[in-house]
Amino acid sequence: MTDIADRYRRLAATLTSRIESVPADRWSSPSPCEGWTTRDVVAHLIDWHGGVAKLGGLSLPEGPPVETDPVAAWKHTRDAMQELLDDPERANTSYEGMFGPTTVAATADKFLGLDLIVHGWDIARGAGLDDTIPPEDVAELLPMVRELGDNLRRPGVCGPEVPVPGDADDQTKLLGLLGRRR
Repeated sequence: MTDIADRYRRLAATLTSRIESVPADRWSSPSPCEGWTTRDVVAHLIDWHGGVAKLGGLSLPEGPPVETDPVAAWKHTRDAMQELLDDPERANTSYEGMFGPTTVAATADKFLGLDLIVHGWDIARGAGLDDTIPPEDVAELLPMVRELGDNLRRPGVCGPEVPVPGDADDQTKLLGLLGRRR
């Protein structure tokens, strides 16, 4: 459990830094997610965090509205999820997932982890910030994204794969698999 909670803490810290760096006039900027602003990406992350808890019959406390304070809304949700993951009893709540029996912690680790990294890139890109993904995160995520394959192409997940040159760096390959252009 400690590994999952620690990994979440690290990934959430990187995302928090990006969210805190969004200039006030860039929250309405388009993100790489079609039809979503930078603020919409944060709202999605907050909703998905609540959705992961709900899979195990749990809930996260309601926080500030993302519409008026996306930074505070994100920090509230981040802290609530961290508290859940730091509690082995709640984190190990099991449920029947799309790929079979699993736990809230495992889903948070795999799917929230992916979203923290990728949507961090989306937020940075939409806000005009440095969008470099830490190389260790790319190295960890790339095999998982390849393994997910066509499951990424389900409605509302990722767009079509974007072809990239064979000699592209791993971040560009990852983004291409996720339907994003660098």
